[in-house]
Amino acid sequence: MVRDEQVARSKAIQQRTGKTFHFATRLLPQRVRHATYVLYAFFRLADEVVDDAGDASPEEQRAELERLRAAALGEAETDDPVLSAFSEMREEYGIDDADVNTFVDAMATDITKSRYETYAELEAYMDGSAAAVGRMMTAVMDPEEKGRALPHATKLGEAFQMSNFLRDVREDIDERDRIYLPQTTLDEHGVTEAQLRRYELTEGFTTAMESELHRTETLYREGVAGIKYLPEDCQFSVLLAAVLYADHHRLIRDRNYDVLSATPQLSRLRKLSLFARTRYHWMWTKDPETVFWRVSSVSKRGSPTAGAGRHDGLPAR
Repeated sequence: MVRDEQVARSKAIQQRTGKTFHFATRLLPQRVRHATYVLYAFFRLADEVVDDAGDASPEEQRAELERLRAAALGEAETDDPVLSAFSEMREEYGIDDADVNTFVDAMATDITKSRYETYAELEAYMDGSAAAVGRMMTAVMDPEEKGRALPHATKLGEAFQMSNFLRDVREDIDERDRIYLPQTTLDEHGVTEAQLRRYELTEGFTTAMESELHRTETLYREGVAGIKYLPEDCQFSVLLAAVLYADHHRLIRDRNYDVLSATPQLSRLRKLSLFARTRYHWMWTKDPETVFWRVSSVSKRGSPTAGAGRHDGLPAR
């Protein structure tokens, strides 16, 4: 049984490092909410091994990830409250060991790999960093139609990850020397790494960003289509998370795709506004897709002109 202090420690990590996700997590039923705190805290522990490595060598980072892996899989004892809680949860909810391994392997990839030649290569990385996360979350929610929910959960996890990548272009270069925009996309639009490092907002960069935004919004459409397969008491929270993450695309477009001078951030007021609009439409329809099209900045048919607030009679900001 996961103890209260383990949940509290995990919740504190999510509050500190995942404010948007935490905002939506609080609306989950307790049976899922506490487990989600632990899941997220485990993800952050592993992520910080490579993102906040300090003076640790690649060998030391790999060794630490292997320690986390062994503890998470119950193969080694640990006094870390998050790792011990995650290991208990993995057994309780039947989380697939393969997803844990795939996730940790993706974190290990970040130690030495910082560029992605094609989107297919990036997608393979996201199978661990994002899709596996979606699959683990689905296991915790325990839907009746798990086989139908899982493919959509995978796509939604990838959509969230891509929105983060598109939002954090400057931050990833500055802090981690990583570029997650596929090289083929950059080449197609005539964007060089030297331009990115100088934070030059060229016409090519704006069209490259628009191309990847469109691709990511296809993932949202596929992901949101499966929310209806989740337990009813989980659907609104997942829907709200999708609305919030996708709203970064509105921010990016409003800035004319300038994610190089600063990292766009959703304000608390904006989050509350989106929550209110999402809740309002949810009260009337209880249909995740319908609400998503009415509230989010992603259009139903792929047109970049549709956006948040365009269908609900409420102001967009």
